[in-house]
Amino acid sequence: MASTTTSGRGRGGAITGINVTPLVDVTLVLLIIFMVTAKLIVNHSAMTVDLPKAASGSDVQEILSVVLAFPTGTEVNGERLGDDEGIAIRARGAAAKDKDVRAVIKADGAIPHSRVMHVLDVLRESGVSKIGFGVTPVPPVPAPAAGPAARP
Repeated sequence: MASTTTSGRGRGGAITGINVTPLVDVTLVLLIIFMVTAKLIVNHSAMTVDLPKAASGSDVQEILSVVLAFPTGTEVNGERLGDDEGIAIRARGAAAKDKDVRAVIKADGAIPHSRVMHVLDVLRESGVSKIGFGVTPVPPVPAPAAGPAARP
């Protein structure tokens, strides 16, 4: 007569089920931590901080921020520029300091796609290969409730 247990072990001691809830919980917490720290790194220029000096410290990687605003024009790291040559000069300078420099393009919705692609090309030609796009997150739309009332 075989006995039935609730420990997840079947006949012969083999594991037939694994509880993955703790793994999912830890993964979600890590995801939230990464999302919060990434947001802080991108917006590092919004706050001025007098950092202490240390002999064993190292520089934090700078991010080249390119803003394409509809009525006002182009800004790189908060500095307003008149033409695309300014973007190229600053991108080449950043790439010369750090070959793994990252750029974030924040384009207004009214900016034509061709303009965004042109700035992307200027950055790549200037030696910046790691390029991302800034977006404003929106909350997800809740799914309709699945139940007897939701069925046609």
